[in-house]
Amino acid sequence: MTRISGLIACACAALALAGAAQGGIAIGVSDDGGKSNPAGFFATLKDIGLTQNRISIGWDPTKPTTIPNQAAIAAELPLAQTAGVRVVFLVGPRSARDITSSASAPAAFASFAGQVAKAFPQVKDYVIGNEPNQPAFWLPQFSAEGKPLSAAAYEPVLARSYDALKAVNPAISVIGVGLSPRGNDNPSAKSNISRSPVRFLHDLGAAYRASGRTKPIMDELAFHPYPLKNTDPPNAGYAWPNAGLTNLDRIKQAVWDAFHGTAQPTFAETGVSTFTPPLRLELDEIGWQVAILPNLASYYTGTETIPTIDEATQATYYVDALTMAECDPTVSSLSYFPLVDEPLLSHWQSGLERANGSHRPSYDAVKQAIAQTKGSCQSTPVVWKHTATVVSATAKWGYLKLVRSPRNTRWSFQAGAQEETLFRAAIFKTGTSKHTIAKRLVRGKPKGALAVVAGTIKAKTRVVTFPARKLKPGRYVFAIRMSATMNPSRVRVLISAPFRVGTAR
Repeated sequence: MTRISGLIACACAALALAGAAQGGIAIGVSDDGGKSNPAGFFATLKDIGLTQNRISIGWDPTKPTTIPNQAAIAAELPLAQTAGVRVVFLVGPRSARDITSSASAPAAFASFAGQVAKAFPQVKDYVIGNEPNQPAFWLPQFSAEGKPLSAAAYEPVLARSYDALKAVNPAISVIGVGLSPRGNDNPSAKSNISRSPVRFLHDLGAAYRASGRTKPIMDELAFHPYPLKNTDPPNAGYAWPNAGLTNLDRIKQAVWDAFHGTAQPTFAETGVSTFTPPLRLELDEIGWQVAILPNLASYYTGTETIPTIDEATQATYYVDALTMAECDPTVSSLSYFPLVDEPLLSHWQSGLERANGSHRPSYDAVKQAIAQTKGSCQSTPVVWKHTATVVSATAKWGYLKLVRSPRNTRWSFQAGAQEETLFRAAIFKTGTSKHTIAKRLVRGKPKGALAVVAGTIKAKTRVVTFPARKLKPGRYVFAIRMSATMNPSRVRVLISAPFRVGTAR
């Protein structure tokens, strides 16, 4: 949710160091506020124990080779080094159409990224772009016909930037996407026409495969696990295909679906070793907005636009988010956004410090948590492996209803999954083997099926109802084949126990 155009004037940078405490994740902030008081800014990070800061550098296509605030960035490097802060640069377009409005823009942007790397050889971590699945940062999201466009347009920008940065220094870590946790996938929506994170990753993988590229496009994936509602705790999560902090397995599966079998590494799986370094996950923006204390109202302007939480709750959520991230082996960093509140209430008041620089309870809570954990897991590490089937596919059999008359029966049952699936269901006589049924359900009209229906299950339970059909007395089974829309090779076939119609045995 970084506003590159609004914050670029106060961009700062620092020397890249070993960010995380030994054995743990890096914990930091994403804040461009170091320009006004850089010494104080980095001293604050050191006091809390924060070891990472992500700052923004905006690319202006009208000045394609100008690095904004280049002198200020160079002057701040020693301060970051003294504070022990690893810096991550976010290099992105200043406006949502800066790259898509010109055929030459992707190459010019990638060249700019390489130029920045040459200017600041100490910095070894680059996020390319910011929330390209959101219209505030990337347009268009869809074509006039409703075809998703954003990921396909972003993929060559990331690929070109990867090559440009690696050409300057192969040790640079290229961090992709900066993915928003939400999107409505509705090209006709009244507002915020956007792409959900799971679908965006699917589209990104499709564009990568279509390009024929034989090299990776990123070393890490940046994700912004903000809550669905600002009042939600860190473990509340989202409905598929969106994702929050408690749904990181959904992001990992989406990456596996998009890129497995290609040159682009995916996330490490528990108990699975590989010679290729796996993808890492940078949680480089997270925050909960807080109600302003009445005696500090004069430091803020405008009107709040969302429900807020109190300061004590924010402190609890920030520590909870930290301990959750520490126990996920794929996570390399967690950064709060921002360090200090933005004074305009329509923007972000989620800082560890209030607009006047005073400390919120979250300041000391995070400081204490870092001192205790040093970024390392204090409970049970997260276990994850990709699934080769449909996530949580279920069926409840034996449900039927009568339509018009007992001779015109519509047979039904309930089926569901925790992701969107396509399905084909049928009724077979008993005696057909499960293996044969599974093979026959691949076809549009399965051999031996007495009734067939197909459709979509929208990541929840639905009633699967067959066309009206009278069954002769006998014994039958329901069967359903579900395939994940994000990866049709992931399939689950479920078959009911035999049920009896009429009096036949």
